[in-house]
Amino acid sequence: MDDLTHILFRLGEQELPQYQPGIPPLIQSTNFYYDSVEDMSEALANEDEIPFYTRGLNPTTEILQKKLAALERTEDCLAFASGSAAVAAAVLVHLKQGDHIVSVENPYSWSGKLFNNFLNRFGVTVTMVDGRDPQNFEQALRENTKIIFLESPNSWTFELQDIKRVAQIAHKHGLISIIDNSYATPLGTQPANLGIGTMVHSATKYIGGHGDAVAGILCSDRKTIRKIFKSEFMTLGGVISPFNAWLLLRGLRTLPLRLERSSNTTMKVVEYLEQHPKIDRVYYPFSPSHPQHQLAKKQMKYGSGQFTLTLKTDQRTHVEAFCNSLKAFRLACSWGSFESLIFPAITLENSQNYGNSQLPINMVRCYVGLDEPETLIKDLEQGLKNI
Repeated sequence: MDDLTHILFRLGEQELPQYQPGIPPLIQSTNFYYDSVEDMSEALANEDEIPFYTRGLNPTTEILQKKLAALERTEDCLAFASGSAAVAAAVLVHLKQGDHIVSVENPYSWSGKLFNNFLNRFGVTVTMVDGRDPQNFEQALRENTKIIFLESPNSWTFELQDIKRVAQIAHKHGLISIIDNSYATPLGTQPANLGIGTMVHSATKYIGGHGDAVAGILCSDRKTIRKIFKSEFMTLGGVISPFNAWLLLRGLRTLPLRLERSSNTTMKVVEYLEQHPKIDRVYYPFSPSHPQHQLAKKQMKYGSGQFTLTLKTDQRTHVEAFCNSLKAFRLACSWGSFESLIFPAITLENSQNYGNSQLPINMVRCYVGLDEPETLIKDLEQGLKNI
């Protein structure tokens, strides 16, 4: 081996540091080297436990997965390239042609598209139910039902499901239970302790927390995770990049502080809006005005930073004037990061993906980031003058 090859490919890479880094290392490598055919064969035979190729297991991603499994009180975890990929893998692994799912109605848009537009191509049927009454799930069961899917609270209007009672129904009938826990995060609700088998997250939101990484998380028992790893995960390839896994590890370090700040500020903003004469209604689980407020307090530790308001107007120009005038709140679709955002329902109407939305035109979804409450309230006050 000549000197240039040694310098470029080997020098320093086999020397282990005699210190422990304060930040988890980013290992961006796609390949991992072995000293013998025997070692390589062992790694390939145990690809879910030994790094072989980063599409499978990567050391940086493994650190993230261990942390999320511990937070969700599950045995294992897989990280995906998006929340949609995590939801799809969690569902598809348990299905065959002719199976049936019972899902809470109005889930996250791409979960809804999976259920309503994708699975029916393969002979899987889905029944959507009002999740506020647990009995609606049991009444919708069929002989071929395999999965009960929850999202508590729902997107936009924030209806809750009684997680423990629905989990009991699933156990009673031997069904798989899955919940999208993105809103509450594992710090706010631990569905595994309430009997749910699988938790999925859009880690793009609170877990990442900095608006710079798209990712998904799936937490469950080790048997289920290994089954998904060998099928949907490796075959469909919705794999998170090591760099995004490293960004999520960074986000986890400040997650408790960000959640506390966002939730406390949101409560102040909601209290202000509920007293405003130009606001028709505010949808927020931890508000005493929410019809399921007691259930929210029972199964959630905080209210999170997202809520929806409806303006007292039926004029599109008024809604647009309100949204366009806001400065502290920025117009954008996501949430869970440091910035405060609004997402007006009227933007959905001309979208190829969301054009069938039934949300009223005066509805605006809001997310409270890390801004001071006084700044946000002042911004809303000047915006409401446009109505």
